[in-house]
Amino acid sequence: MPTMDISHILNSLNDAQRHAVTAETGNLLVLAGAGSGKTRVLVHRIAWLIEMEGVSPGGILAVTFTNKAANEMRIRIEQLLQRPIGGMWVGTFHGLAHRLLRTHWQEAGLPEKFQILDSDDQLRLIKRINQNLGLDEGKWPARQCQWFINEQKDEGLRAANLEHYGDEFRKVMMQVYQAYEQACARGGMVDFGELLLRAHELWLKQPALLSYYQHRFGQILVDEFQDTNAIQYAWLRVLAGEMGKLTVVGDDDQSIYGWRGARIENIQNFTRDFAPASMIKLEQNYRSTGTILKAANHLIANNTGRLGKELWTEDKEGEQISVYAAYNEQDEARFICEQLEQWVGKGHRRDEAAILYRSNAQSRELEEALLRINMPYRIYGGFRFYERLEIRNALAYLRLVANRDDDAAFERVINTPVRGIGNATLELLRNLARNEGVSLWQSALQSVTKSLMPTRALLNVQSFMELINLLDEYSSSRELHETMDYIIQQSGLIPHHEKEGGEKARSRVENLEELVTAAKSFTVANVPSDETILPITKMTAFLDKAALDAGDAQADASEDAVQLMTIHSAKGLEFPLVFMAGMEEGLFPHKMSLDGLHGLEEERRLCYVGITRAMQKLYMCHAESRRLHGEENLTRPSRFLREIPEELRQEVRMKGQIVRGSSWAGSGSGYSSAKSGSTPYETGLAFSLGQRVRHPKFGEGVVLNSEGNGNNARIQINFHAEGSKWLVMAYARLEAM
Repeated sequence: MPTMDISHILNSLNDAQRHAVTAETGNLLVLAGAGSGKTRVLVHRIAWLIEMEGVSPGGILAVTFTNKAANEMRIRIEQLLQRPIGGMWVGTFHGLAHRLLRTHWQEAGLPEKFQILDSDDQLRLIKRINQNLGLDEGKWPARQCQWFINEQKDEGLRAANLEHYGDEFRKVMMQVYQAYEQACARGGMVDFGELLLRAHELWLKQPALLSYYQHRFGQILVDEFQDTNAIQYAWLRVLAGEMGKLTVVGDDDQSIYGWRGARIENIQNFTRDFAPASMIKLEQNYRSTGTILKAANHLIANNTGRLGKELWTEDKEGEQISVYAAYNEQDEARFICEQLEQWVGKGHRRDEAAILYRSNAQSRELEEALLRINMPYRIYGGFRFYERLEIRNALAYLRLVANRDDDAAFERVINTPVRGIGNATLELLRNLARNEGVSLWQSALQSVTKSLMPTRALLNVQSFMELINLLDEYSSSRELHETMDYIIQQSGLIPHHEKEGGEKARSRVENLEELVTAAKSFTVANVPSDETILPITKMTAFLDKAALDAGDAQADASEDAVQLMTIHSAKGLEFPLVFMAGMEEGLFPHKMSLDGLHGLEEERRLCYVGITRAMQKLYMCHAESRRLHGEENLTRPSRFLREIPEELRQEVRMKGQIVRGSSWAGSGSGYSSAKSGSTPYETGLAFSLGQRVRHPKFGEGVVLNSEGNGNNARIQINFHAEGSKWLVMAYARLEAM
């Protein structure tokens, strides 16, 4: 097929995009703001290089961060050129490194048929190594070792490059790493981190091979450059050499993956490290309204060391950003659901709306609120709250406390965390249970009483059973949330999950803390609030609810459903309607980021990403009190809210009432507009929503909601000491304060 003159396609680009596409070959940084068409520029530049600059497809190396993005890029280039493009290398860093090592396995010191280890395979291998080294899994969990090894490889470090400086942890980790390297070498195995590390070493050890590829790839293009880590950056620097042929596209304001090794310095130092280099800024946004972009610009301007850009649009200014100050997290969820119902009622699709949050643990309250109004939803890139591993582990302990004969719960937690109870012991218990027709607990009891297993296994099983009995004894005189908290602490689940390391470990611990909050706010339906509730009854009801919520499957892929996700997961996506929940100090910015400027600025970049996901309408919500780890905490609005100019936002009150000109004190102490005296809507039951009341048994609280009339009327109160409760008005005995 004859080549096609694509110069006319440039007419569909704006001036900055056209400049980036047609720039002279040489090192080039395209600083692409959110929604500015960076993928479009990359695709058009590759097509331009092939069609107008005469670069062979085989002379182009294009790097993306996902296989999906790589496939889409190839398809779009072929559509643009109207012909297949053979010979071009397009893929992820790992995919391209793998291709290189398959071609040059001998030079890389690998067997011809080397095997790639996925994450699960790698973990199993490390577990075997730790057993061979005699390491206690409880003290040195394999997942922690896996995290350490992968982190070192991302930094380009072998075990031989490390020093322990007398630190026991580093000394053991280095021992495991060295044994792991030896095992991989014996078995001809390569993990994901090894692909890039080995490919980088290949360049350094084989100068002739490096020279060949440096001359072959006359043009190297990299997407999402702000997300590159140390070894990826080093690999690119060596391959690019001094030939001035590297085009990178990225946005320093959207660098949000520092916790997994990404280095914002890579994009910030590009023009220095690859000098001479030019920079072109893409600042025209095709996604969001002018108001949303101005808010994002003002927010991110508070970060230091930025390369600097200002997003703008030719589109309309749009609505102000709505800021909702909820009484607590339940009120926040109720408000979001109310707005969603109004949105859908106007004929919009549910999947055009997204609820974003900083922490995975925040999803529980939102999920429960959506379930109450039968609003289909989907957790993007994750599990629903009660389906998460750490939650299922904790609930399995509670199930076993409630019912010793729950075999599924018994098997799940008998060795979680690791207690030295292996498969052989479990199989012995299973066989005895099957032969005697009893539960695994009864089988274990017989085995311990009659000494039917080796001494070490017997002691470990006996210790586990004593733990369950201790938890049961504690639960008999405690509230449900106290029992849940005690189970989490005594079981060792928190240190067990903390040893995973990184953001995942922190998320698991926060989810466990949220489970305590869920237990404290739980009330048994159809039981009058003044009636004493037996702990076991409440425990069983809570377990039933958790099982039902977990069993109520998410909306399937084809169903129109509201999208729920962390802000990290939202990067690259866009929605007409966006809610950002939990805009509070300590939650967002996260308390773990407040120790230094680097962490705080990454949190601000994350907020910038969240804001720029919104196309038409953005709500930012915060609660004046939020239950964390079962305790009610008074909170302050996030500093990020104060960094948005007053004229760009409006404070929304109950039932859509708007208070113009809301402001925060410079100290971050809260709203300047007081709630006292306002009655946004009446309950119809002589109490106002938000009114403070006192109950003779439950103490002080705040009115959240009401339903029904006459003798059937009920009112929802959030009590400071007891959490949220629904009371029948005829028997409530409430006193206004």
